[in-house]
Amino acid sequence: MDEAPRLQRLAELAVKVGANVQPGQLVVVSGLIENVPLMREIARAAYRAGAHRVEAGYRDMHFTRALIELGPDDALGETMPWDLALVRTLVAKQAAFIQVSGDAEPTLLADLDGTKVARAQPTDLIAEYLHAVGQHLFCWTIVPAPNPGWAHEIFGKPDMDALWQAVEKAVRLDDPDPVAAWQRHVARLRAIAGELNGRRLDSLRYRGPGTDFTVGLLPTSKWKSAGEVSAFGVDFIPNLPTEEVFTSPDPRRAEGKLRSTRPLQLGGTMIQDLAVEFHDGHIVKVDASSGADLVRGQIAIDENASRLGEVSLVDGQSAVGQLGITFFNTLFDENATCHVAYGSGFAFCVEDEADRAALNESAVHTDFMVGGPEVEVDGQERGGAWIPILRNNEFQIK
Repeated sequence: MDEAPRLQRLAELAVKVGANVQPGQLVVVSGLIENVPLMREIARAAYRAGAHRVEAGYRDMHFTRALIELGPDDALGETMPWDLALVRTLVAKQAAFIQVSGDAEPTLLADLDGTKVARAQPTDLIAEYLHAVGQHLFCWTIVPAPNPGWAHEIFGKPDMDALWQAVEKAVRLDDPDPVAAWQRHVARLRAIAGELNGRRLDSLRYRGPGTDFTVGLLPTSKWKSAGEVSAFGVDFIPNLPTEEVFTSPDPRRAEGKLRSTRPLQLGGTMIQDLAVEFHDGHIVKVDASSGADLVRGQIAIDENASRLGEVSLVDGQSAVGQLGITFFNTLFDENATCHVAYGSGFAFCVEDEADRAALNESAVHTDFMVGGPEVEVDGQERGGAWIPILRNNEFQIK
């Protein structure tokens, strides 16, 4: 397998379709050290697109492991000033931020105390980043980087060709004209979001094995889809791949039981068989066959971490879902099926200022998957009638 042309095509997609890098723009590329080959190709593609400067932000999960194992307790959750300066520079410079996803050791932290793993996240940095993202203050995208460790987690062996083929299909690089394919895809998702917005639903109800759950929406919750526009007028696509329509709900109105339908790779740990129970908007109970302590640790980080910040709908036409693969990577698995996120909501998903005041704010935003053929989703109209939204993985609204 000649990986070089694949890296180049993926880098071009990240730059031209994902972040939509503009001439003269600052670009920052962030990723794990194992993903250096794609990061370097992204730098070259960004300069070809006219970037003024491209900078790298390398991360190493073994530093996180060392912190949890050997560092002082009060260092967990600490934010370094230079990391805050980076986010503020992205905002000030109206920059493009390209995150490279693809964990080479997805369970590196699995044997550690889950509560400490949860607390090891730099909360002030995450809160500031989520605020900037919610206001579209810079362009950003997340793009996958195939690597042997990730391939081994999926296939039981480091089959890089199989992973590359799956990734290429998921991000439409197998299409003769990927840019045109993305334009068609974005148009379809926007049409679905438009139908949902026209309904002005009051709430959603999920029913399936282990799931009987209702969540309210804010009066001006707005369904969004693949494409976004920055505060300075540049189009970008935050996730490659992306298959969802999503909004931010009323964080005060969530009730019932919700069971995850896929494993969740989170913070170097695999969460299996996650089931949560909500009461008065809060997660009040967490169960899982593995990783429950990490989720419990996350929802204890601040007072709103246990509330919902996002609900997302994905149907059976998902290019990711049609692959029939569990990727053990949230960027992919959340785009294979419906998901929700506990923690921070998105200001751009709520139109009215008064409703935005009720939006959930937290230093946490964790997606987990709750959809599939056996899960039915209904929507309640403002008049009180319930209408089907998803049946057997198919949208019922037209």
